[in-house]
Amino acid sequence: MNEIERFRRREGLAVVVSGPSGVGKDTLLDRFLADFAGVTRLITCTTRPKRETETDGIDYFFVTQKEFDRMRESQMLLESAEVYGYSYGSPKQYVDERRSEGLDVILKLDVQGGLSVKRALPEAVMVFVAPPSLEELERRLRKRRTESDDSLARRLGNARAELDLISRYDYLIIHHSPEQASAELGAIITAERVRVINGG
Repeated sequence: MNEIERFRRREGLAVVVSGPSGVGKDTLLDRFLADFAGVTRLITCTTRPKRETETDGIDYFFVTQKEFDRMRESQMLLESAEVYGYSYGSPKQYVDERRSEGLDVILKLDVQGGLSVKRALPEAVMVFVAPPSLEELERRLRKRRTESDDSLARRLGNARAELDLISRYDYLIIHHSPEQASAELGAIITAERVRVINGG
């Protein structure tokens, strides 16, 4: 390493991407990861039942509650949270290993989990993805056809509370389209990659 390179980041970033349910985080990240090199996506552990469109080991690691409790007690999770009655957690070893290889790791988390990671990793880059409006969020949730009326009302109520926490994040992406949102996320990560590290 020369005298100039010592001012550049040597390990990968931990990038937390949060936002209300239904805002389009998966669509955004699918587009982004197809176009942007040097980034990997964390696979979260969950006790939530697998949906028909999901694959174990790709979308999530689907585990039993007993397995999840063992991982949490063994401090194998960077964060864990209860969301809609199910447990979610981020495997710490996966994040540490990828970052040490120089890869940036995107952690797609609900707001509760994202703020937990910020406490554990103060250097994490915090990105909030918001809908253009709550009306648009409701439209997107209804389009999925996976929610009952009660579930929809609960998710919209949670979204209002989550939007109040935007100020706890470093960056805000208002998700109008996957193309626009992906470009903005790429700009954020590029800027963070070339940030000067004080003290070298």
